[in-house]
Amino acid sequence: MSFSWRYHVHPDGSFARLGNADGSLDHYTDDQLARLCSCARRDPEDPPRTMPDCSRCGGALTLYWNAPLITGVMMELCPACDGARPAAAAFIRWHRDPDREPQAVQGLFEAWEEETLNAHGWYRAADVQAPPAPPLPPELTPRGHG
Repeated sequence: MSFSWRYHVHPDGSFARLGNADGSLDHYTDDQLARLCSCARRDPEDPPRTMPDCSRCGGALTLYWNAPLITGVMMELCPACDGARPAAAAFIRWHRDPDREPQAVQGLFEAWEEETLNAHGWYRAADVQAPPAPPLPPELTPRGHG
């Protein structure tokens, strides 16, 4: 099974990320995806959701996101705390830009997600080098090999 993400950016810079298992969303156009995402959004008559304050400095967050569930990490994008981190700073600049390119969200978000999870001790399996196997005890070493 292959897995990727499809993204849809709303005019305010918020976005939806949908799982694209085995290319299930590949046949959807961007307009169809926008309609699908707008159905999942709250009713415009509801009061706006409030984002929590930054847990590190108490300031306003740009984004608050639940990382992959197994990690248990709630990711916070705070301009004051994260402005010096390369991926976070690029994502903050994109989010603040009214002329943002919607196509850029996938790369920016995934770079920020990886940077944030690395800071919490999580790494992608492909990025981690397996330690060398320990040597076999002499009694298990094949004949002629040592």
